[in-house]
Amino acid sequence: MGFELKDILTQYSGQNFSLYSEHINPQLVRVLRTIGFDKFYTHGEGAYLYDADGNEYLDFLSGFGVFALGRSHPTIKKALHEALEADLPNLIQLDAALLPGVAAKTILEHCHDGLERVFFTNSGAESVEAAIKFARAATSRQRVIYADHAFHGLTYGALSANGGQDFKTGFGPFLPGFTQVQFNDINSVAAELKKQDVAAVLLEPIQGKGVNMASLEYFSELSDICKTTGTLLIIDEVQTGLGRTGKLWAHEHYGIRPDIVTISKALSGGFMPVGAMICSKEISNSVYSSMDRAVVHSSTFKNNQLAMVAILATLHVIQEENLVENARLTGLAFEKALAPLVDKYELLQEVRGLGLMIGFEFGKPKSFALKTKFQLLEKARTGLFSQLIVGPLFTRHKILTQVAGDAMNVVKILPPLVIGQKEVDKFSEALDDVLHIAHKGNKLIVDFSSTLLKGALKSKK
Repeated sequence: MGFELKDILTQYSGQNFSLYSEHINPQLVRVLRTIGFDKFYTHGEGAYLYDADGNEYLDFLSGFGVFALGRSHPTIKKALHEALEADLPNLIQLDAALLPGVAAKTILEHCHDGLERVFFTNSGAESVEAAIKFARAATSRQRVIYADHAFHGLTYGALSANGGQDFKTGFGPFLPGFTQVQFNDINSVAAELKKQDVAAVLLEPIQGKGVNMASLEYFSELSDICKTTGTLLIIDEVQTGLGRTGKLWAHEHYGIRPDIVTISKALSGGFMPVGAMICSKEISNSVYSSMDRAVVHSSTFKNNQLAMVAILATLHVIQEENLVENARLTGLAFEKALAPLVDKYELLQEVRGLGLMIGFEFGKPKSFALKTKFQLLEKARTGLFSQLIVGPLFTRHKILTQVAGDAMNVVKILPPLVIGQKEVDKFSEALDDVLHIAHKGNKLIVDFSSTLLKGALKSKK
């Protein structure tokens, strides 16, 4: 009897959460059920997800930025089908395959001229791991500087450069030589670099946790100090790269030329696990310095032909559909639609970001009644109010968003780059409605409490 995927899907239909809880991660299932996110999705297309009941959800999470081109993009699907039909000789290992070279060349055509080599990886975290190793090899130094609130992945090197304790608890000790400084504080990083023993500064151009931004002056001065002290500047573009912020690379907003760039997420087209670490020939040659060191840094699946096809098709779509410019223009549309809400609602204190990476910060209002409610929520758990926004956006308006980090009142959206005014209007109207309810009375808290109670009961099943 042959294998049929449809038979598997039919046999186990509706068992998503029971199987996941039994065999993968029961705590995640409890969380999803508790907050009312336990939906049975059947498919996705563009900026939308669809569940088993036929409901349509606007996906403003985009798999943490993976689905920059939207879900099930026809060009990527067609390219991958063609690759499978071609029976490409894959992962021979003792080989220099064609498509990795073409993919690397194509990526570098979109980079500044100081970036000349590409090492392919399977994820953003693996790209960061490669960057750390290459930086240490190139400088013969060990220290790495990173920022508070930073997130670069959860493998050990990347986790050692994590600026929050929530992901680190229980996993120490971490790699030696990592020093945390304050983001957007040039004095704190300059003091470390002047010791001239730092291999690299590792930073996100916009921090994913909190959507925190630094000034133009900060990045400009930092770049100059790095050059003066012989320190490499690594810019983590895993979430911000490939058009997310309205430029192909977010670091272009700051006019800097990093020594190393890490990318992933959007590079996949939403289909294949893939990432890349991009650097100069000089840095690359410091690692691959002789024939006996030709594979001193490697990864089994780094040059997966299907991943290379996804990269090439993705870069084609970004250019062909003018998605970088669309992200810029749609970002401006969001700015115009959301700015009035900051003036209208005390609880919404700031909207920030670039392009289609946008954060909404909520904080203590001035009026007594609202302030009392807000403080009660914060006393129960720091950052709980932001979940009161994410929850109703999903359950009431069917819009999927995310809290931007643990114990913070910031909600983040990462819409697909293919959205337009229709989605801007839908989201801004939904946020207006949720904030109106939050300011008007206790209904938001009552509804959310009801969702938590129902979810708690479901989680016991």
